[in-house]
Amino acid sequence: MYSKKVKLRLLFIVVFLTLIVLTTFIVFKVLKDNVVYFKSPSEINLQMEISKKKIRVGGMVKKNSVKMNNNKIDFIITDFKNELYVTFSGTVPNLFEEEKGVVAEGFLNDKKFLIADKILAKHDENYMPPEVKKSLGE
Repeated sequence: MYSKKVKLRLLFIVVFLTLIVLTTFIVFKVLKDNVVYFKSPSEINLQMEISKKKIRVGGMVKKNSVKMNNNKIDFIITDFKNELYVTFSGTVPNLFEEEKGVVAEGFLNDKKFLIADKILAKHDENYMPPEVKKSLGE
């Protein structure tokens, strides 16, 4: 029915398309496992169960909630609807302060308490490091 040349081309096309689909699947699978999105306290509150996986929580540091003891810091992340208590041992970034954006990465103890092992401070597009601001002022 088909010549040998047509069958060979058809086989080549099928193998090529199969490899593309397989490669795309593997790339997306690897990215899904390694990408960590942050959730708001409201999204965590709506979750039915607490997983044992590492999670990132983003929001604003609530005013008058930061308490520092030696190398430990406790604060509250809020999205202005719900709150999440966070405890962290270590040094925090220079941009970390009350009423500023923050992303905390760690493990949930329950829906209202996070034990963080990493704190990432967020800034807006107008942020300028103090050293740069000082040099521009001179």
